[in-house]
Amino acid sequence: MSLYFLCFVLFCVGLYCIVRKRNIIKIIMGIAIVEYAVNLFIVLLGYRGQGRAPILAKDQPILNMVDPLPQAMVLTTIVIGLAVTIVLVSLAIRIFEKYGTFDITKIRKLNG
Repeated sequence: MSLYFLCFVLFCVGLYCIVRKRNIIKIIMGIAIVEYAVNLFIVLLGYRGQGRAPILAKDQPILNMVDPLPQAMVLTTIVIGLAVTIVLVSLAIRIFEKYGTFDITKIRKLNG
């Protein structure tokens, strides 16, 4: 149960970075932290006690195994999250080239 709580704390740290920070780079880092917290939560949901990898062997009985579906979903979300992060960083670079700052309050004041 404490692992779920720590996952929630990690999610809240990322959400705090997204909502309260004014720097675009810190907002992108907050989005990455939220993505990792959600991935960790999905993996924790698929873990069942002292499970082992889902490899079938004829001489070993199947007692409890780790569910492979959440692991496959997390691998997919890692790739999608990486692509989203690359797009966000490229947008941040273009914003910095145009306005010369990463501060979103100064960008709002420029209106140009």
